[in-house]
Amino acid sequence: MSERIDHEAAFVLHSRPWRETSLIVDVLSRHHGRQGLVARGARRQTSGLKARLIPFQPLDLSWFGKGQLRTLHAAEWQGGSLMLRGHALMCGFYLNELLLRLLPEGDAHETLFDRYVAALDALNARNDVEPVLRLFERDLLAELGYAQPLGHLVDGGRLVPAQRYGYRIGEGVVPREGRETGYLGKTLLDLERGDLSDPTTLAEGKLLMRGLLAHYLGDKPLATRQLLIDLQKI
Repeated sequence: MSERIDHEAAFVLHSRPWRETSLIVDVLSRHHGRQGLVARGARRQTSGLKARLIPFQPLDLSWFGKGQLRTLHAAEWQGGSLMLRGHALMCGFYLNELLLRLLPEGDAHETLFDRYVAALDALNARNDVEPVLRLFERDLLAELGYAQPLGHLVDGGRLVPAQRYGYRIGEGVVPREGRETGYLGKTLLDLERGDLSDPTTLAEGKLLMRGLLAHYLGDKPLATRQLLIDLQKI
């Protein structure tokens, strides 16, 4: 049965040409998660859609249809334009690629939508972007059920800030084994409460998030991350 959605808050994650005059647009919506929409005629010079269907702009979208690709009916800009530039712009595309690769289509994640908006605002407002990226990675993995709590051991035991611990994917924080470097208890506790002001926490948090993301992304690396690494920016 065909479904019609009206006036849904959304952001464009990615768009690509489709047929001669149209676009396929991947969006993140507040109540309907990630959606693939066909914007018919959006590439025509007379269409005003293409100028609105760009990343990082808050939109009000309406669509209808069934199946994986719905038809975009209307798109209205909601104001509050974000002017991401340079490194912050690349970081925004990195967040978009994470969502495209990890977020199942059609799954509603309202909290994640809010975290995405907050991350874009933070990228727009500050120079130190790494804490923004690490916290969004943490929130995304947690929202999808991929990351276990960081503030205590698997068995519920307390973490000692000065001790080092391991992290077992699918289980959580465990005692460190053998010669593995592991992560400081303080790092894990800081990550749990969202405090990345300590440079050691930021550095170790980056290693932990990269390991988790690599596991769930599989063999295909993120194009935006590799570009940022090549530019020695992240």
